[in-house]
Amino acid sequence: MHVLSDVSVIAPGTARRRRHNIFSGLAVTLLCTTPGLAAEPACQLMPAGSVTVTGARDGRTLMLADGRELRLAAIEAPPESRAALQALAGAGQLRLATLGEASDRYGRVVAFAFPGEAGESLQQALIAQGRARVASRVGDRTCAQNLLAAERAARAARRGLWGDPNFAPLAAENTTGIQSRAGQFALVEGKVLSVRESGATIYVNFARRFREGLSVTVLRRLSRGFASAGVDVKALEGRRVRVRGFIERGRGPVIDVSHAEQIELIE
Repeated sequence: MHVLSDVSVIAPGTARRRRHNIFSGLAVTLLCTTPGLAAEPACQLMPAGSVTVTGARDGRTLMLADGRELRLAAIEAPPESRAALQALAGAGQLRLATLGEASDRYGRVVAFAFPGEAGESLQQALIAQGRARVASRVGDRTCAQNLLAAERAARAARRGLWGDPNFAPLAAENTTGIQSRAGQFALVEGKVLSVRESGATIYVNFARRFREGLSVTVLRRLSRGFASAGVDVKALEGRRVRVRGFIERGRGPVIDVSHAEQIELIE
């Protein structure tokens, strides 16, 4: 009643803007205080409307009634997670929220998705079930930390795919296993033996020689931002860490790291 009274005494255009802003603010607050993505501090998501789902294409892609595809942001999920995604999404409406770009280069919608009135995103649910892993790029440190916490819990409990040794993090000294995953997303754990700088790049090495183990590369210009996020790249020598990303082939296996959440201290 008080809102209507307030609106009646301001300019007509302003009234419409105020009602829109009130709705948007409430939507963002709802998404940031849900059990799945919020807690303290809040994960800041922007409402992006709703869509209707017709089915799941794979472990992280949904087909929409308007002919588009929805790619779930911030996770990596194998094809065998398709049934789990289908069960969670159903065939109804999803509320969407974004952290950045709302589409990818293929024209797919990219967003966090919430079924019906659920407070937990499909991403959070898949990770909690052990059906997905946190991607190398989430887009927000707080959102990433919330998802990583859910992943750690699922991994510790060996839920879902975490019960499969092939899904578990690779040992950094397992050069053969790492090289066999070239071009694939993976988690790698191990003790950092050295950190070296060469030109514009910092090399975090898990072996004495490049060909004998994994190396992680970080652009030196990013190191200050990493440090402010709690990951001092230059101080990683001797520390045990978990790194996530796509394995590439250089002189040895390499993971290029561009976001601080890709590196976790695991002592």
